[in-house]
Amino acid sequence: MEKFEGYIFTALCSSNFLISCLLFSAVTREQRLPYMDEVFHVPQAQKYCQGRFNEWDPMITTLPGLYLITVGVIKPVVWLADLTGAVVCSTAMLRFVNLLFNCGILYLLYLLICKLHLKEKTRTTSRRILSALSLSTFPVLYFFNFLYYTDAGSTFFILFTYLMTLYGCHKASALLGVCSVLFRQTNIIWVAFCAGTLVAAKMDEAWRVEQSKKRDEKSPPSQVPLTLSGTKKIILFTLEFLTSPSNVKSVLLVAWPYAVVGLGFVVFGVLNDGIVVGDRTSHEACLNFPQLFYFLSFTLFFSLPVSLCHQRVLQFLQSLKKQHLLFLFITGVSLLLVWKFTFVHKYLLADNRHFPFYVWRKLYQSHELVRFLLVPVYVFAGWNFLDSLRSRSLFWSLAFLACLLAATVPQKLLEFRYFIVPYLMYRLHMPLPSLPRLGVEFALYTVVNAATIYIFITKTFHWPDSPATQRFMW
Repeated sequence: MEKFEGYIFTALCSSNFLISCLLFSAVTREQRLPYMDEVFHVPQAQKYCQGRFNEWDPMITTLPGLYLITVGVIKPVVWLADLTGAVVCSTAMLRFVNLLFNCGILYLLYLLICKLHLKEKTRTTSRRILSALSLSTFPVLYFFNFLYYTDAGSTFFILFTYLMTLYGCHKASALLGVCSVLFRQTNIIWVAFCAGTLVAAKMDEAWRVEQSKKRDEKSPPSQVPLTLSGTKKIILFTLEFLTSPSNVKSVLLVAWPYAVVGLGFVVFGVLNDGIVVGDRTSHEACLNFPQLFYFLSFTLFFSLPVSLCHQRVLQFLQSLKKQHLLFLFITGVSLLLVWKFTFVHKYLLADNRHFPFYVWRKLYQSHELVRFLLVPVYVFAGWNFLDSLRSRSLFWSLAFLACLLAATVPQKLLEFRYFIVPYLMYRLHMPLPSLPRLGVEFALYTVVNAATIYIFITKTFHWPDSPATQRFMW
């Protein structure tokens, strides 16, 4: 980081923290008591603060990473400041830990952008900084900085894990990956993605060598062949690579720390009879393929300022014209998946405190044909998603898509929080947008954040059978 850029970024981090503290104060002042999932997380963290590590709330489904980190942060502060009484491990104190994670996320996003866009380093200081700031205020993630949820810590450790992978510190990366899994078990998918990038790099290298030998310039390693012959070629090459002892050995020599983490997770799954701890009734896996379509639509909306333009729409129409049979096939498969594999979680239909409840009721339940009529939107969103990543290599793209499927499809509940990490990974690997586009993106995120926080604070309501104040949230 150059000296001038360092000063700018430091000032930005300080301003971001100050504004976040002011918003944190407003939220905590209005909602002093634990809210929603906090009614489980806060008491559990307070037990850990009191040293009662053998007590566990069976309604909590994640591992105790959040509570362990919280105790590790709060206890030294309490000792140094000589704090006593109710303030120690209070709801506000626990929530404040996520503001610290937010600062870390901003810094990690900046470092990741610098590392991933080295070729674009000339005259991009402002673009790198604004990209990091914009992504750190990504609405779904930013909102949960003010509540005691696992999202901020989970995202922090996943980003840290990936950064260490990019720097080649694979032992440290694997250790950080374990920390991320302690926050949320499904983060093992993104630990696998870190390992997958190493495998992809080896496969890209082998693919380039093979293509140069054959003098075949029609299938560059940066693009996925969309023909049957091209797909067959890729499948055969992948099978040949993965069954070659020398290739497997070369991969394991680099990726063995991730393999150890993966093996440990398998052992945990076997001993625990599944990856969920505590209440499992509401976290049953299923093949909910439309979850991928929901994610693509979600991504299209939030990346609209940086991923879509008039020229890209024209490119889509040209692709539609040239490959109409392929798009007809994709549309047909998508219709089939929507028809046969749409699952609706009971929470989505019953809990009117979450925004997805209203998306589902106002849109998907407005008419039984709506879910099918939206398929063309899904197809365009999917094309835009892949086109935005076309600068990435073939096997990296395949590794990312495999992890994206694993992270979205098994989820029965439509929950926007599950889209945070895959969205950030997608957005980080896009080419750096121009300053005007970044400005529009940041403005969009700011407006959405302001609206959601304002609604949370001011638009309260009550259930007929409960005196508690209810609030709207992601």
